[in-house]
Amino acid sequence: MNIQQLSNFRLFQSMSPEEIEEMLSFMQAREVSYQRGETIFHAGQTTSWLGLVLKGSVTVESNDMWGNRTILNLIERGFLFAESYALLQKEPMLVDAVANEDCRILLLRTGGLEALKAASSSWVMKYMSNLLRISSYKNLLLSGRSFHTAPKSIRGRVMSYLNSVSLQKHSDSFDIPFDRQQLADYLNLERSALSKELGKMQREGLIQVKKNHFRIIVKE
Repeated sequence: MNIQQLSNFRLFQSMSPEEIEEMLSFMQAREVSYQRGETIFHAGQTTSWLGLVLKGSVTVESNDMWGNRTILNLIERGFLFAESYALLQKEPMLVDAVANEDCRILLLRTGGLEALKAASSSWVMKYMSNLLRISSYKNLLLSGRSFHTAPKSIRGRVMSYLNSVSLQKHSDSFDIPFDRQQLADYLNLERSALSKELGKMQREGLIQVKKNHFRIIVKE
């Protein structure tokens, strides 16, 4: 396991190599590879493991018994998933964590809050502080999705999402992390309706689209 690489991730911020090694040993860290579409954690299960994305990306999804999928979040390299469930342990997961592409995941066994308190090592407070910072950022992303799905019109949802990505990228030209079906699932839309609206917006000169690359056209 590459300690130097891990030290660049937010979860290990301000930790020394020795602290990182001690933390990895305490949390029984192991690297696991998953193929695109493979489920890492299933809804309904409990877990004491959280995942850190080392390579690729993971979608957090709500999949109901009728086959409907809603993408709630995209977890990219360097970020965590299932950390809340891992800390609480007895709470069944309400979502699936699915490999969005071929990916490599570092699994860390938390043992719950009480076990972390008992560790009483220098890395524990740094870990908890970093975890809180990461979770706060993820909460911002989740609240952002509620803004994107609030508009009643398809165009309103698309424009809300594209505007937020543009602000994050500091550019009116950018790639999004979703394919067309995933974007529809994220915005809670039918794929055909989304594609039709994107086509209309392009013809009206509001955007340019090529696969997952978008350009917002700002009129003078």
